[in-house]
Amino acid sequence: MIKIGMIIGDRYEILEKIGTGGMSDVYKAKCHKLNRYVAIKVLKQEFSENTNFVSKFRVEAQAAAGLMHPNIVNVYDVGEEDGIYYIVMELVEGITLKNYIEKKARLSVKEALSIAIQVSMGIEAAHNNHIIHRDIKPQNIMISKEGKVKIADFGIAKAATSNTITSNVMGSVHYTSPEQARGGFSDERSDIYSLGCTMFEMLTGRVPFDGETTVAIAIKHIQEDMPSPREYVSEIPVCVEQIIFKCTQKSPDRRYQSMGELIVDLKKALITPDEDFVKMVPFDAGGETRTISEEDIAEIKQRTDRIDLDAPMRLKDREVQRSSYSQKEEEAEEEKPEKPVRQERINSKYKPIEEEEEEPEELDEEDTEEYEDDDMDPKMERITTILAIVAAVIIGILALVLVANALGVFKSSPKADSNITQDETTDESKVKMISVVGMNVEDAKKALNDIGLGTRVTKEESDTYEVDQVISQDVEEGEEVDMYSTIALVVSSGSNGVAVPNVTGQEEAAAKSTLEAAGFKVNVTQSSSDSVQEGLVISQDPTADSKAESGATITLTVSTGPEVKKVPVPDLRGMTESAAKSKLAEKGLVCGTVSETYSDTVTEGCVVSQSYSPDSEVDEGTSVNIQLSVGPEKHTYKYVTTLNAPSGYTSGNVTVTITASDGTTRSFTTSSFPCAVNETGFNVSSGTLTYSYTATTMQTVIDSETGEESEEPITEDVTTSPVTVQFEQE
Repeated sequence: MIKIGMIIGDRYEILEKIGTGGMSDVYKAKCHKLNRYVAIKVLKQEFSENTNFVSKFRVEAQAAAGLMHPNIVNVYDVGEEDGIYYIVMELVEGITLKNYIEKKARLSVKEALSIAIQVSMGIEAAHNNHIIHRDIKPQNIMISKEGKVKIADFGIAKAATSNTITSNVMGSVHYTSPEQARGGFSDERSDIYSLGCTMFEMLTGRVPFDGETTVAIAIKHIQEDMPSPREYVSEIPVCVEQIIFKCTQKSPDRRYQSMGELIVDLKKALITPDEDFVKMVPFDAGGETRTISEEDIAEIKQRTDRIDLDAPMRLKDREVQRSSYSQKEEEAEEEKPEKPVRQERINSKYKPIEEEEEEPEELDEEDTEEYEDDDMDPKMERITTILAIVAAVIIGILALVLVANALGVFKSSPKADSNITQDETTDESKVKMISVVGMNVEDAKKALNDIGLGTRVTKEESDTYEVDQVISQDVEEGEEVDMYSTIALVVSSGSNGVAVPNVTGQEEAAAKSTLEAAGFKVNVTQSSSDSVQEGLVISQDPTADSKAESGATITLTVSTGPEVKKVPVPDLRGMTESAAKSKLAEKGLVCGTVSETYSDTVTEGCVVSQSYSPDSEVDEGTSVNIQLSVGPEKHTYKYVTTLNAPSGYTSGNVTVTITASDGTTRSFTTSSFPCAVNETGFNVSSGTLTYSYTATTMQTVIDSETGEESEEPITEDVTTSPVTVQFEQE
């Protein structure tokens, strides 16, 4: 059982579960050897126990690992560890085409064609390597965050369709081809049909056929005509509609015969959507009677250099005409290699003729008239009559044999009849069941594996059969079953089996302890349940109170709780807190932690970021944390310096004024210089500095009466010009 944090293959650390499907679960993991993230697809236990399916899965996955193409999800590794079978693939960050269609309702013609071309190129690469997907659908097509289209699940698809896995095959019934729905042979053209259905859904937002049951949908694929996508979206070009119709023809022979042909038409539709260039294959092409015209003969002559529709009746004339050739030309003709024999249709009878080299000179008009007017060679007429008589005799003898056989004249042995019946009804996908009752269980497994069948073994106490002998099989001898089916065998545990305790409803640990105390081994599987609490046992196999051999393995199915629904995470960025919470509740999610952060671009009170990326899929009920903006980050500044005395100052008090660029003013008075300044808490990074003080100067004064000069002190208020200063961030 896979658990988060465990390491498989000595290199892949399981990080989280990112998806689940009908046959497997997908985990995100880290490869510690190459230091990269990968996706690991793990087969579910019911498929891991089927040895034939696992063998087929390995072969196909290894073949898919050889595919390296930009439009295919690359397979890196295939492995097995403790019964866990897994494949390691490229991790594609993005969404499936199905989710993309649901999100956009329907795609534009240009976008749909672009996606279809990329998908076609990926499928073409696989077909060139003789790998058929057999399950092309929007769910298996990934669109990365960069817009790259990639096809997933190469390898697992063929392994699945080679087994009797009805639920999974029917899971893709909306896109299955008629031959797949019938259970018949499918080839590369089945992928083309499925791609046509996918293109229909991309352009219209709906599947071409729908119904209440999978069987009803499958019958529509087989019997009903493909609806026109233009009925739902009128702006779809006619050529695109014709491409879809040609992809989804009931008969594979009327579809595109290769992805290359389809890619050519898709590119034409992308470049010239208004042209009607798609060539549909008519019904019963080649079956009608046609008269060859002179223009047709001329075209055939041009392509093949020559043609003679009346050759069998003109062989003799040809020999006469050849006799006129020069010896040199005949020798040159003998040196040329012999041309292949071909079939020409003459008067509803086919006869091989040898294609000859071009004659060096044309017949004259008289010879041509004689050539055209001759009757059939009498010798040829006699041969035809003899052949007709022989054919009539053979038909008469066959009719007599059939009548005699119906009357019981000829008796054939039952063995011979059974052999004939078997030869006539043999289906490569079917095998005839053999009897393994009474055989040792290991011998029975080998015998069934040899004919392509798997086994599922349950133990049962028996007084008639020895330990490990097969008591019964769920398919009777001689009955035909699908290749790779699983046959249920009941095997004897002897007459002294141990009663299996009832542990249904118990916790997993308690149930294991009870069974181990009774002498049994325990194997645990997990399954979702709406009625059984998580961690409790849903069921056990063998069932309670039945008897099993001591040491036998009891399989417990433990509940993982109700099946968790995946929902996309909405984009909450730019929303207010209340709007974000409402949006999460609408999607079935919960608002988790609400924190605050600075932002220069997001309005205060609105969501800046969220813990899960928009459009990523999470379990319903998941908590999503959000961060709200508190606006741009605010900084404070300080002015720390040492001031010297202003120019002209001698003594007295000086008022120092610091004015910040936002108008904030700080001032102080000092009479001591140098003076230390440490002003903090400014909201801006610059300002101005001014000094204010009273200055005393000596001025010469002349006495007006005596005319004597003297000096007197004069005081005046001085304010210096503002000086720009820079503050430091605190």
